[in-house]
Amino acid sequence: HFYIGLAKNMTSQIALAVTLSVLILFTVSGNILVCLAVYTTRRLRNVTNCFIVSLAITDFLLGALVLPFSTLYQVTGDWPLGAHFCNIYISLDVMLCTASILNLFAISLDRYFAVTAPLRYPMLVLPWRVGAVLAIIWLVSVAVSFVPIHLGWNTRDLSVQNIHQGDPARDCRFELNPTYAVVDAFVTFYLPLVAMCWSYHRVFCIARTQAKRIISTRRCSSSSPGVMMLTLREHKAMVTLAVVLGAFVVCWFPYFTFFMIMGISNEDNPPQTVQSVVLWLGYANSALNPVLYATLNRDFRSAYAKLLCGGRGCKTRMRIPKVTMEEGTMGEHTPLPNRVGLLPRTCVLLQEINNRKTVKSNKTTGATVTIIANGNKM
Repeated sequence: HFYIGLAKNMTSQIALAVTLSVLILFTVSGNILVCLAVYTTRRLRNVTNCFIVSLAITDFLLGALVLPFSTLYQVTGDWPLGAHFCNIYISLDVMLCTASILNLFAISLDRYFAVTAPLRYPMLVLPWRVGAVLAIIWLVSVAVSFVPIHLGWNTRDLSVQNIHQGDPARDCRFELNPTYAVVDAFVTFYLPLVAMCWSYHRVFCIARTQAKRIISTRRCSSSSPGVMMLTLREHKAMVTLAVVLGAFVVCWFPYFTFFMIMGISNEDNPPQTVQSVVLWLGYANSALNPVLYATLNRDFRSAYAKLLCGGRGCKTRMRIPKVTMEEGTMGEHTPLPNRVGLLPRTCVLLQEINNRKTVKSNKTTGATVTIIANGNKM
């Protein structure tokens, strides 16, 4: 019975190690692919994609610098690298997870401005402002990780964790006090979550309102195929926003709720199984981000196809749909004032109505040309 139990335990450890290693592989390779796509594709090298690249770099660093040690500790239950490196590892973990979440928050604000102020967007999202936002993200991330952990502000007795006398030599614990747990949870998750819900709700409401106006206009012209297409786009926009926000909530809400409860209750020995599940569920968000925030953009999909097929494009032609409303809300937003072809579809709809422009569609190419009041083309 002893040997049978030992064999089962080894089998489960191997299966766990393989599963977590696959997650790490997806996290690292997916985020490298995002960075390569931007580097090799001129169309993707714009200011607004700085947030996507920042998110990809953050998630790549998490996958390369944190997750291998998390896997080692998870599989073996032992920390062989010493107390000081344990505190560095925990600080990196908190910093990179915080930066990832705040980058997602910045992306939601960027999408909000792209849809609510499409004509002013190029003047609002300037390079120095994007740089300032990214600097704030990293300063906040360092402020809630390395600073309190290495000064002992996160522990109940305000001493640095893992290095007191009597601490287990081969253990790596993240200690919490109520103040740190509540402040960190609200600053790095709950407040960004509320803001993301509000901004994505506004994005969808505006897109739906504009779609309904276009639908009512086209119904008067007896254009039922166009009405059906806009209805479909509205549905896709709703599904896309729900998936993006839903993935964020499902991955991080359990962890921060558990994290805050453990801190408030001063629990010394939290349930290890629950802690492991919610922690790795949060890590999984870094593997999903390249899919949710990059591949929903048709330019990224084209760049992925070229990179994965040796730069020549796939022999089997990838189906890349035309610009749809969800791409306007989830990534297809390069608003250049003099090129409507690069504007998100939602922005074009806003221009059609707010500026009372006449829109003519090329039935052969599907391109849209906007004619302004004085007769000049944009």
